[in-house]
Amino acid sequence: MKSDNEIRALLVLIDDPDDEVFDTVASELLNYGRDIIPRLEQLWEVTPEEAVQTRIEDLIHRVHFQDLRQEFADWSRSDHPELLRGAILVAKFQYPQLNIPEILNQFDQIRKNVWLELNNYLSPMEQVNVFNSILYSFYKLQGHELTERDPKYFFINQVLQSRQGNSYSIGVIYLALCEILDVPVFAIDVPRQFIFAYIHVLPHVFNAKDDYSPPRAQFYIDPLSGIVYSQKDVDAYLEKINALDREMYLTPILNKRIIFRMMEELCLCYRYRREDEKADDIQELMKLLIEQ
Repeated sequence: MKSDNEIRALLVLIDDPDDEVFDTVASELLNYGRDIIPRLEQLWEVTPEEAVQTRIEDLIHRVHFQDLRQEFADWSRSDHPELLRGAILVAKFQYPQLNIPEILNQFDQIRKNVWLELNNYLSPMEQVNVFNSILYSFYKLQGHELTERDPKYFFINQVLQSRQGNSYSIGVIYLALCEILDVPVFAIDVPRQFIFAYIHVLPHVFNAKDDYSPPRAQFYIDPLSGIVYSQKDVDAYLEKINALDREMYLTPILNKRIIFRMMEELCLCYRYRREDEKADDIQELMKLLIEQ
């Protein structure tokens, strides 16, 4: 960092009434990254003017958001973006000081509980019953419909703490467990729904050419509650909504697409609550997943 005197000079100018001066000062302070946050927080505590406090809060948010943009870009560029990590980044949007080791520890405890109940002799349905028993009966995860439009149900730290979530936040936990424990459950791209399919094949086949015809699922799972659906149930739904290319909708989707859809729904929540600045920020992060 530059000398203390230079930083002090910039901090003094935060209350300058000239917007151009403030914009220049803000740009300089952002160059320091997260190292400047403690100084901004100290300044906020001794600043009586509400308008200046608002400026400081905005600067702190911009520093956190700048870091988050880089983390999203790095995650998106990785060869195998981990689903759980993507969900943690979504939560960091609302909770910049997120205790990530605590989240990972909570997740690992769930994994151990599921693993202890699994064995190689269980049928596919029995495997899913183990997951459902642990998640919905033992941990008592409770799903809320997306139509409730409450952002808190999207954040994985809140789900692990309150046991309340929606199909995306609970679904990410479900899918991440399946990935680690080698249970072939995958999210599929059904319109207006977020459901899973149990497909007993290796996941690398889903990177095959466009003319590859995916295998039929043995059954489907609703992560909101663990309810199992048959092929007939899903076909009836697709027919009801006039889905023409059913094979496309029944193809497993990759982790980046799951997180993109999760953020898409979160953005709609913020729009519904008239929190347009947050919605705009989420859309900016979503663009990173498309561009990488």
